[in-house]
Amino acid sequence: MKAYSTPIYNCGAIALLTLLLTACGNWVQLTPEGGRVELSGDATQISNCIRAGRASVKTLDQVIGIERGGQRLQDELLTLARNEAADLGGDTIIPESVITEGVQIFGIYKCRR
Repeated sequence: MKAYSTPIYNCGAIALLTLLLTACGNWVQLTPEGGRVELSGDATQISNCIRAGRASVKTLDQVIGIERGGQRLQDELLTLARNEAADLGGDTIIPESVITEGVQIFGIYKCRR
């Protein structure tokens, strides 16, 4: 049996690897409504706000067994949380948990009246 190592197969393998690596990019898009939601890092900033709900957001923390970068993962979770907050009528989010296996929980608040 002959092993396949011709240039065509090598190019195909390189193209597939490139495709897989680019798939690790951000595929979560911020909606226009989500763009109006702010991230608050301090619970004292939401003391005069009304709680609108909670969002448990999830994204892939691994692709084909390879860990994704922490900043990229955090950015996607924030984007998902902002989109969800807008859907629930909120305008501010605050993280309520750390990232665990690609999941993070955010509190959603309505601060602007």
